[in-house]
Amino acid sequence: MTKIPSRLLDLIFILSGWYILGSLAADAAPLKVGVTPAFPPVIYKEGGKITGVETDFAKALGEALGRPVEFVEVKWENQIPALVDGRTDIIMSGMSVTHARELRIAFSKPYLIVGQMALVRREDAYRYALGFPGNPTGVIGVVKATTGDFLVQQEFSSNKRKEYKSGQDAAKALIKERIDLFICDAPTIWWLAGLHDTDNLVAVPVFLSQEPLAWGVRRSDTDLLNSVNAALDKLQSSGRANEIIKQWIPLFQPRNSAK
Repeated sequence: MTKIPSRLLDLIFILSGWYILGSLAADAAPLKVGVTPAFPPVIYKEGGKITGVETDFAKALGEALGRPVEFVEVKWENQIPALVDGRTDIIMSGMSVTHARELRIAFSKPYLIVGQMALVRREDAYRYALGFPGNPTGVIGVVKATTGDFLVQQEFSSNKRKEYKSGQDAAKALIKERIDLFICDAPTIWWLAGLHDTDNLVAVPVFLSQEPLAWGVRRSDTDLLNSVNAALDKLQSSGRANEIIKQWIPLFQPRNSAK
């Protein structure tokens, strides 16, 4: 009987292990990620392809969990129903943690702290030189059912409010003077201000709120929640989370939190 060298046996074991792990990853159920690609640079479409901060985080999360990522486009107002119904496994679409949402779904640890900001025409920027007024003048644009929309309804209820499907649509309306300001998450406002600088749109450098962004999962899916939090801890401790954020939002100073 021919004796197999020990080094060859070690190599066979290693290759077998790689094959098994690769097979397990290939057979793993896809992680269905609910996205609303209407909030650049957090999540949006470019050339028909979904991209942004959340896509990079989703890919990193999929690698950590050993699951292929499948992006599922969902209207913003349907994100939570789609998750609860099982059409998606996780919401990764720049969703702010609010008490109302926490009653329906569970959230991961925050990966970014943001706030609501306003986009205005450059000619109107003087109105905000001393801060944001308690009663801003004019029509306020919002993206329907977002945190910015809720803030406007609560804090500026006397103003006329116009709803849009995306920040880009609202920015175009602002340029055409159909609205007087647009309120949304800071990353989106900064991105739109840079994109439309030649159209004389500017960001008002005042935070109207402070909100953690996190990923939503079903309240019953505690195993996934724990795995997601563990993966996020590693991404943050390695510095990879900050790299992803700064790549897409170079002017933003992220304050990650694991509390």
